[in-house]
Amino acid sequence: MNKPENLTHSIEERAKFREMKEGTQEDWAIIGAEYMAFAKDLPDRVLDHLKLLDGDFGGFPVCRLEHSLQTATRAHRDGRDEQYVVMALLHDIGDTLGSYNHPEVAASIIKPFVTEEIHWICQNHGAFQGYYYFHHLGMDRNVRDKFQDSPHYQACAEFCEKYDQAAFDPDYESEPLEFFEPMVRRVMAKPLASMYAKAIEE
Repeated sequence: MNKPENLTHSIEERAKFREMKEGTQEDWAIIGAEYMAFAKDLPDRVLDHLKLLDGDFGGFPVCRLEHSLQTATRAHRDGRDEQYVVMALLHDIGDTLGSYNHPEVAASIIKPFVTEEIHWICQNHGAFQGYYYFHHLGMDRNVRDKFQDSPHYQACAEFCEKYDQAAFDPDYESEPLEFFEPMVRRVMAKPLASMYAKAIEE
């Protein structure tokens, strides 16, 4: 029986266990090497997924990709650092697979690579953005007030006011995605914190 062509390695080059508790150091050396290569391609996968937002308007004046580019462009032109700009670029990347919790999806992606405050902004921007429209949907526009005791409250409110809620202008000249690609690669080059960080130490 012929093996499928899409297998990266032969049986001999893959771990032998059927349950993880059977794994050996040799098995995990194979998996670890694969993990290293896979992790290095994370920026490519993130950028490819972001492109899925292109042409997806959802009723908005601009498509979701343009909104993301515009948010990031506004933050960049305002002098924000690369971690912040990358967060601004990716803050809605979860729209495709996390339609009911997109901020948490984006926050999970960037968490290993950004400061606690930038992660917090991304994770909670949905509640803060709601200040501008929840009341039109019969919801509480002040739901963000439950975060008033957070040291990051003002930073998140500022992100939404200056960059996120303002980024729906069809006439605004955003930078293209290619402009931000080097930033994404630099920010995601190595995690600041991760349970898997030791596995990728050189």
